[in-house]
Amino acid sequence: MPIWAEASKTERDVRVTEDEILAEFRNSDALLEGHFILSSGRHGAQYLQCARLLMDPRRASRMADALVAKIPQNIRRLIDIVVSPAMGGVIIGHEMGRALGLNALFLERPEGTFELRRGFRLEPGQKVLMMEDVVTTGLSSREAIQAIQNAGGEVIAAGALIDRSNGSAQFDVPFFPLLTLDIPSYTADALPPELAAIPAIKPGSRAETPAT
Repeated sequence: MPIWAEASKTERDVRVTEDEILAEFRNSDALLEGHFILSSGRHGAQYLQCARLLMDPRRASRMADALVAKIPQNIRRLIDIVVSPAMGGVIIGHEMGRALGLNALFLERPEGTFELRRGFRLEPGQKVLMMEDVVTTGLSSREAIQAIQNAGGEVIAAGALIDRSNGSAQFDVPFFPLLTLDIPSYTADALPPELAAIPAIKPGSRAETPAT
């Protein structure tokens, strides 16, 4: 068991380099190369399949502990609960709850709009960490934040395993990605020739293509 797994959240100081994080993705076959349709609807030559990374609970635990270490203690102390959007954010949101010693809930889109179901609820004014797996444009993250506010919570920070927005994802709260990757993405009508020559696949969990 990693030594930090037994440390209190005020003692935990797990520092992981970018190369080590990328090695975790490569070793779990979670960093794919090819031609992919991203959850945002944009196209790219690389795809981060976080489910492959997170299927190993030990890896998921290491990533969550490393991300908790990046959140300043003055913010960390204020967080009451973790809320993540389904599907991608569910596992890492649960792991962040474990790492912080807090409950973790998730939002669903039964009718296309995020909401809490399954008896989940937020107490008025509860301070929330909104947790994603990968942020591409930030749209669904902002929708999740709005849903949390509608349910009575107060989002004080957002987190993600990977920020691949190239700086375009903007939130009204501090944002803490474990790793920032500048991976180019393209609209369907502006593909570079080398990408256009490869058939596109959509490896994500959603049949539709709303932006993440």
